[in-house]
Amino acid sequence: MKFVDEVQILLIAGDGGNGCVSFRHEKNLPNGGPDGGNGGDGGNIYIQADKNINTLIDYCFEKTFRAGNGQNGQKNERTGKRGQDVTIKVPIGTRARNIETNEILCDMTRHEQRHMLVKGGIHGLGNTRFKSSVNRAPRQHSFGTKGENRKILLELMLLADVGMLGMPNAGKSTFIRSVSTAKPKIADYPFTTLTPSLAVVRIDYKESFVIADIPGLIKGASDGAGIGIQFLKHLERCHLLLHLVDIAPIDESDPIENTKIIIKELKKYSKKLATKTCWLVFNKIDLLSKEKSKELTERIVKEIKWNNKYYLVSALNNEGLKNLCIDIMHFMLNKQYSLKMTNNQKSESKKNNFLWNKNNK
Repeated sequence: MKFVDEVQILLIAGDGGNGCVSFRHEKNLPNGGPDGGNGGDGGNIYIQADKNINTLIDYCFEKTFRAGNGQNGQKNERTGKRGQDVTIKVPIGTRARNIETNEILCDMTRHEQRHMLVKGGIHGLGNTRFKSSVNRAPRQHSFGTKGENRKILLELMLLADVGMLGMPNAGKSTFIRSVSTAKPKIADYPFTTLTPSLAVVRIDYKESFVIADIPGLIKGASDGAGIGIQFLKHLERCHLLLHLVDIAPIDESDPIENTKIIIKELKKYSKKLATKTCWLVFNKIDLLSKEKSKELTERIVKEIKWNNKYYLVSALNNEGLKNLCIDIMHFMLNKQYSLKMTNNQKSESKKNNFLWNKNNK
């Protein structure tokens, strides 16, 4: 199945039905008074997350969605039928953005999470609603309002704990194969990975984390070179980034310069993404002696003024991977604990504010 992570669609909510002008004419009640009913409300359009969907490809072919219009009111005070709602199902991790205002309308992060994107029109009133003691035969009624319509950009962003980035042929796919059961394509030419992919890294029967692999970046990616930076958005939800560096590039390029290129492209794309916790992972140390690998990594770290963690691994030989994955798991557990404590503190603060306000009324 083709991986599609961004589509534009047009949503048109239903119009509200008009109110009815009608008078009761029965055999024994020739002037029975008004009996015009209200119109029905227009249908809404909702978006809903579905764990069984993993791409937005369906919306490449169907780009316009219309909800049903509300029916007009009828005599005998019968209300018009409500317009049919429409629900758009998307993968978990999809974000809906208003194209005209660039406003993020919702972020679908849970299975069966539901959000209204456009609201249907309000029903019109029948003449029965205008009846009063001084106006016993009203001929007034109101029209239903128009439903909303919007152009929406759907953006799929993968849900992962850890994100991997680096130059093409840095060994990201080999790394994924070595630490998980995923089987991404591996070859000795650039851009073997063309679409983002997810893999589950299991430390033991209880602890695991999800890692995301994206296509490699090259110099000028922010200007569209190579595959560009279109897939970097999939790293925005990650708590930790792994910057994989080929310590012995087959094209004999400078690993120091390659490292700087990725850091520069990341900053160009998003300052927020560039400030995420990131660890350097120097790969392919099996191609050099231990002394040469250590000397080169220390020179790179010093040259780019790196202050965070860094690791030396060989994804092909599984060297250093176990310690790296254990450290990642510890990082994730600490992150989850911190988030839990922060949420508890917020709840406690709200509770204390409520009690303080209650006691000081």
